[in-house]
This record gives sequence, structure tokens and C-alpha cells, in this order.
Amino acid sequence: MAKYSKKAQEKIGEVMREFKDGKLKTSAGKKVTDRDQAIAIGISEAEQSGYKVPEQTDKDSSEKSEKDN
Repeated sequence: MAKYSKKAQEKIGEVMREFKDGKLKTSAGKKVTDRDQAIAIGISEAEQSGYKVPEQTDKDSSEKSEKDN
């Protein structure tokens, strides 16, 4: 499993608390209702803050290449 820095984990935790309280908004100003979207926002904010965040892997392309074989 990929390793996130402690600061990145804290940042993602802050965003998830906002999501649970119903205060998390998208860049367009709409309320976030999807948990996966909230996690993505937290990871993005942590990455923008310069914290250690693992590279994103593309699951779809790896699954497709396995099916082709």
C-alpha cells in the first residue's frame, strides 16, 4: 500500500470532517455529496500543499491489459 505523509493524512482528515459536517464545497460552489469525491479533493489539496502523496495509478488501463492476455 502507498504511503502518505502524516501531514497529508491530517489534511485529508480535515477535508473528510468538512464533508461529514456538510460544509465541503466543490470549486463550482456546489455541496459535495459523494465520499469518493471528498477523498479526491483531500488528496488534491494535500498534494498542492506539497505533502508526500503517492503517484496515482490508472486501474482501468492495467485491468484492460490483463484481460487482453
